[in-house]
Amino acid sequence: GKNIENTITPETVELFLGPGKYRHEVIGVKERIGVATGLAWTAAGGEIIFIEAAKMKGKSRLTLTGSLGDVMKESAQAALSYIRSHTGLFNIPETIFDEYDIHIHVPAGSIPKDGPSAGLTIAVALISLFTDQPCRGDMALTGELTLSGRLLPVGGVKEKVLAAHRAGVKAVVFPAKNDVDIKDIPDDILKDLKIITTDDLSEIVNLVLE
Repeated sequence: GKNIENTITPETVELFLGPGKYRHEVIGVKERIGVATGLAWTAAGGEIIFIEAAKMKGKSRLTLTGSLGDVMKESAQAALSYIRSHTGLFNIPETIFDEYDIHIHVPAGSIPKDGPSAGLTIAVALISLFTDQPCRGDMALTGELTLSGRLLPVGGVKEKVLAAHRAGVKAVVFPAKNDVDIKDIPDDILKDLKIITTDDLSEIVNLVLE
């Protein structure tokens, strides 16, 4: 029955509301071969995701897991086909694909995932895998990849940038056609986050791979 003044701070939120129920991904501590950082848009805003690629002795079989929708599966197949048709560009032996099965996984398997914007991230994870070069953990990518290597624009740019900033990402790669969307990003975010735009996957591979 009394009026009590109370100041709510980030530290007291858990005291008032209890332990947090939701957890956002943060960037990995170290770079890993075959693991690339991507950006996704959800109904709750932007999130970072990790695309994992592994190879094992086999005969070119492609396995896709992580509750992926049809469009995202097609993006993975297109990314693999692009790399296989441009092995010389990335210094990958042509015969290596006949010797291995490939498994692409997106963690948090209980959460359905779909859309074409992971194509760029999947391609970089595969190039990392077959060149034995780790991906930078502090760089995130998003973009729809075509069979010819062009990058098509994606949605949810502002939400994805905010998610990258929150996760500790230092640089983000977007398709060049998303330049117009970058203008809506707050200046205080842009001073901490480098945004790179490009039309072609081959232009940024050396930036992403260690």
